[in-house]
Amino acid sequence: MNEQILENTHLYCGEALDFYDRWETPTVIVCDGPYGVKGFPGDLVSHEGLGEWYEPHIKKWSELATPLTTLWFWNTEVGWATVHPILEKYGWAYVSCCIWDKGMSHVAGNTNTKTIRHLPVVTEVCVQYVKKPAFKVGNESMSMKEWLRFEWQRTKLPFRLTNEACGVKNAATRKYFTKCHLWYMPPAEAFEKIAEYANNYGDESGKPYFSIDGEKPISKVEWARMRSKFYCPIGITNVWQVPQLRNSERLKANQKAIHLNQKPLVLIKRIIEMASDKGDVIWDPFAGLCTSAIASIDLERVCYCAEINPDVYDIAVKRVKSHLDNGTQCSF
Repeated sequence: MNEQILENTHLYCGEALDFYDRWETPTVIVCDGPYGVKGFPGDLVSHEGLGEWYEPHIKKWSELATPLTTLWFWNTEVGWATVHPILEKYGWAYVSCCIWDKGMSHVAGNTNTKTIRHLPVVTEVCVQYVKKPAFKVGNESMSMKEWLRFEWQRTKLPFRLTNEACGVKNAATRKYFTKCHLWYMPPAEAFEKIAEYANNYGDESGKPYFSIDGEKPISKVEWARMRSKFYCPIGITNVWQVPQLRNSERLKANQKAIHLNQKPLVLIKRIIEMASDKGDVIWDPFAGLCTSAIASIDLERVCYCAEINPDVYDIAVKRVKSHLDNGTQCSF
């Protein structure tokens, strides 16, 4: 195994599945692996089979992630559609699909419109998922919505008193304890009030209420960590009109791109900033030229990257070292 630790950046050469257990718990996972387009040695020849390929990784992410974790899944539209059922199977909840529009320059001069049987493709998708919290009650697994109702029912108090607990007229029953699609996760302050009221006035035999360990209620801080972070940037929508890399940011050797799937730094910074804070942990299991590491350095995050191709890995290490030393990109 080849490993380089450069300040808060950990770069591994090899199969990411061999490293996950050594990495700190992620706040963000940047997944930019195979697309099924024969884009690099080892890539699948089509989207068929992508689900099976990704499944062991997704399973491991689910084991090691928390409800605080956001997953950004990059792929083609059909590649993502193929993998989506596997992500759902392991508890990842779809949030939104962001479209990277590379513009006409991506295909200009490279498309024979007289023979092509579909419109020129100038997009990729970057799909946001979060890890759904699950609550164990005996042998049964419950969603947060189900568990909140279950815990309040154990108190033997009527649901109308959840409003009194929160100091509102009817918002608690209408949002936090409703059975319908209008359900909303209680903010940490509201949850703290609910748990305190339940343990003060609920049936004595069932205490503690709203507890995972059976000894004390979940704290406000712990409850806040039951939901992923998200900071919505002003003026940014789910369509990202950013040209493909053609300038000095594109790493080349002998005038040829070193890695065809290198992402613009601005987009990787965007997804990391939207879902994490300074000091948080970023994973990139299929790191390529380690753009996630460069972004994490600039944004003061801790980053763990794995790249399976030794040649690409060596170049990525040089790139990260150069960025740490003087903030510039080395040439190859």
